[in-house]
Amino acid sequence: MLLMALVDARDARAIDAPVNDYPTVARADYIFGCMAANGQTRLALERCSCSIDVIASVLPYAEYEEAETIMSVRQRGGENAAMFISMPLMREKVARLKRAQVEGELRCF
Repeated sequence: MLLMALVDARDARAIDAPVNDYPTVARADYIFGCMAANGQTRLALERCSCSIDVIASVLPYAEYEEAETIMSVRQRGGENAAMFISMPLMREKVARLKRAQVEGELRCF
């Protein structure tokens, strides 16, 4: 009976907890890049970790991944990049990611 109550309580907390749909490697990659830009210190680690947590709270991972891919293609340049720069839908996907990043910076830095 006690075991059932504990399992039910754990399940109730799991339902209330936010879904963590960002893979660990995506979070680590973001933190790695953020620390490269902001210093290799413990404080930078904490701030960069906070920042990706904020981004994850406002932007689903699928949208984050799309925007990161678009930005990566843009950086390569060439004919294919022009489509990713000029299309309004692509610009809006990147703009949503940038707004989430700004939110992370405002809350964490």
